[in-house]
Amino acid sequence: VQLQACGGGLVQAGGSLRLSCAASGRTLSSYGMGWFRQSPGKEREFVAAIPWSGGTYYADSVKGRFTISGDITTVYLQMNSLKPEDTAVYYCAVDRYGLGLFTAKTYDYWGQGTQVTVSS
Repeated sequence: VQLQACGGGLVQAGGSLRLSCAASGRTLSSYGMGWFRQSPGKEREFVAAIPWSGGTYYADSVKGRFTISGDITTVYLQMNSLKPEDTAVYYCAVDRYGLGLFTAKTYDYWGQGTQVTVSS
């Protein structure tokens, strides 16, 4: 499985960005996809996830501002009302077995990351 994430950039606080993640390869056997982010000196943290069985899940810090959507080939992360603390490299990832949507170590394939910078 190959993942290509894009859509990051520089935006002012309160602005919006839309990230996309295109998946290719054997995605049909996967459980779902997720977005994580990582800031310098911090661990990679869960942002949002979408299992193919239905539903969406969000970290408390982004709930009500971010929306994950898409299907097995392309997943999006619409980010509204961005804050400076949202600044990070954002990664998309594929969860093959559904062992833990909120935990980075249970994901099997990762994209290269896209930088999101929110200025105050």
